[in-house]
Amino acid sequence: MGRNIRKRRSPLAVRAVAASAALAIGGGGLVWANFYASAHESNNSARNTTKAAGAQVATIQCPDVGQKLSNVPKQARGEVDGELATLDQQITAAYQRLATTRDAQTRDASFVQNSILTPLKQNRSVIIDRIKLEINRVGGKAPGWLDGLSTCTGQPASGQNNGGQNNGGATAAPSAGASAGAGAGAGAGAGASASASASAPAGGAQAGNGGQAGNGPVAADFVDITKVQPNVARKPQTGAAGSSGVFSTSCGVNANKKFNTDNVIVAPGVTNGAHHLHDYVGNQSNDAFANNDTFAAAQTSCANQGDKSSYYWPVVRIQNGTQDFDQNNDGGGKELNVGKIQQVRQAQIKFVGSPTSKVVAMPKFLRIITGDAKTTTNGLANANAHWSCTGFENKVQLTQQYPICPRGSTVVRTFAFQSCWDGVNADSANHRTHVAFADAQGNCANGFKAIPQLTMRLVYGFRAPTLTNGQIKNAYAVDGFPEQLHKASTDHDDFINVFDDALMNKMVTCINNGQRCK
Repeated sequence: MGRNIRKRRSPLAVRAVAASAALAIGGGGLVWANFYASAHESNNSARNTTKAAGAQVATIQCPDVGQKLSNVPKQARGEVDGELATLDQQITAAYQRLATTRDAQTRDASFVQNSILTPLKQNRSVIIDRIKLEINRVGGKAPGWLDGLSTCTGQPASGQNNGGQNNGGATAAPSAGASAGAGAGAGAGAGASASASASAPAGGAQAGNGGQAGNGPVAADFVDITKVQPNVARKPQTGAAGSSGVFSTSCGVNANKKFNTDNVIVAPGVTNGAHHLHDYVGNQSNDAFANNDTFAAAQTSCANQGDKSSYYWPVVRIQNGTQDFDQNNDGGGKELNVGKIQQVRQAQIKFVGSPTSKVVAMPKFLRIITGDAKTTTNGLANANAHWSCTGFENKVQLTQQYPICPRGSTVVRTFAFQSCWDGVNADSANHRTHVAFADAQGNCANGFKAIPQLTMRLVYGFRAPTLTNGQIKNAYAVDGFPEQLHKASTDHDDFINVFDDALMNKMVTCINNGQRCK
């Protein structure tokens, strides 16, 4: 296969990104948000302006066209993926305009609708029409409901899925029957919401959603893990027909700092298709233009050279006023992903079996995405974030909030990937329907087959933030699309299987025989 040089199309609104981002960043510096202030402060200081911020539109909610398009002819997928990436660019541009026109919004109640949402709808309609043409061009039938996905709405801060609203309860599973122990909770005692107003950047604009760059996280996104009730479900026992083995692979912690803001699964051929920075371990050739031949010929950071798989996840940053190498880059500071990037201290990668059946080999180049980078606007249906602290992992796992760990404990992110495969496809149009989670007992439904379940555990070493009386200091957050407000629930992980056949067969045998191998 040749190198994919397809260029992304530039919608009418996309060119606004650079200018808007320049305003948001303030000429290359950082926008300092007053995210220490609580929306519920009773004093009359200048910081108390945060009370009014919650009434403003916090972010932009658009129907996720890509998630709904589960049946796209293979011949059209490349072009459709490119158009879907353009829709993401349009939302980013619109959000940047939203974040840098706060003064105009306070003067004109119709500003957001007339100047941001209506042009966005028009631009989205053009791209959706292109998607329909691409599907019909190759003999498919574009669904009529696509036309209804052009309209976006403004979402106020009070409507965000930002945690602090569950009072310790569990959230919805990523899908029916997500793996046991994948429950998520948000504890009480998270403190008051801090939809704080940012100090005015260049141009006099203000942002109002907390965080170092004015778009999160806020105080309600954090919880003292010692105050959260245990919420981890008991795992189903492995039966006689099950597979209890474990296969481990060691691929490092990205010490060589392989980063990019691409996502070759969702947006192949599109530079900055993710709009946020990824850590990569394993395959060293993953970028927007990589294909199966590229992956097969690549170097790997894995100790076992038979594993050239690509494992990648969004970086975590500390928002303590520092800047990193990408402060002026797309996907970095230009898209409000700011702060000091934190290197993982441990990255444990394991494949485990099924409690009810033997596993079969994964197809080579199988692609899996777990979690949803857009839960702030999509909701939690596909959320699969697991945040915890060392010493608490078997008790508490959080989806909607970031944990504040006690002294001697540190933040842990874990991922449990889908473990059921349709037996045919290495990918699907929406990158989800070819794989699924097992049910609560560990069974695969709809004729799907059990495959080795990828689990990942990322351990960090940064100092815990402090949360006192609704004020957060030294907040940390996962990188994300700017309109997603750096919510904990947007955490996600990506995998492309590039095990050679011999090592994959060894893994399957090991797991099915109940052994521990590497």
